[in-house]
Amino acid sequence: MISSRSVIIAGNWKMNYGPKAASHFAMEIVPKLGQLTRQNPGLLCILCPPAISLSPVREVMDTMPSPRLELGAQNMYFEEKGAFTGEISPIMVRELCTTVILGHSERRMYFGESNELVHKKTLAALTYGLRPIVCIGENEAQHQAGQTEQVIHTQVQGSLAHLPTELAKDVVIAYEPIWAIGTGKAATGKDAGKVASLIRQLYGTMYGDESAVALHILYGGSTTSENCHHFFSHPDIDGALIGGASIKHDFVEIARKANTMV
Repeated sequence: MISSRSVIIAGNWKMNYGPKAASHFAMEIVPKLGQLTRQNPGLLCILCPPAISLSPVREVMDTMPSPRLELGAQNMYFEEKGAFTGEISPIMVRELCTTVILGHSERRMYFGESNELVHKKTLAALTYGLRPIVCIGENEAQHQAGQTEQVIHTQVQGSLAHLPTELAKDVVIAYEPIWAIGTGKAATGKDAGKVASLIRQLYGTMYGDESAVALHILYGGSTTSENCHHFFSHPDIDGALIGGASIKHDFVEIARKANTMV
């Protein structure tokens, strides 16, 4: 982390917590997160519940407002409206959210999302004033074969090329090695930092030094309050996209540890 960029701690609740459970959990953690973000304007926390639970979590957050505690969606489609059963448009998302997660490895793996589709979604998010958290990362076979840099290069260019230069600085990239997601096998801080530095370098080649410096890069993959400091200590890592720990009170502890390092 460096002082010129804010620290982002985002929680991807995945397919957990329906409306009632989400509201209850939000009531437990929102006051604590709000206190942390009010204490430190350099800390931004984002909660990303399932689509069906966005509205009740928004209601909880509105009763305890904090300018640095925000709501995010886990996915969206790139069209603004139409006959796309089951999808959610950027216009709908922005009524409740500031942020949207795009290209998560589970979307790529289970639902066949390509770099091209992620690119369309990213462009739509930026066009409609949403902050995209674009996920990239290699799988275990690619990791073992030493193909991490090649995969990162392909995904960064395929998912993030040809964006309006003036909007490129608003992108957030989450490096999530697929082999570490939900497995308990987090990358080392050194290895995650090395990939984050590569991502920043690639982004600078694409959009210039100013956009590269402004770019927020998060780490995700079996991150907990016990290991998060290994990632937060690297100058090119600006926070974390949290999965399993985000539906527990450990998420608050991660945010608290990030708060001490801002």
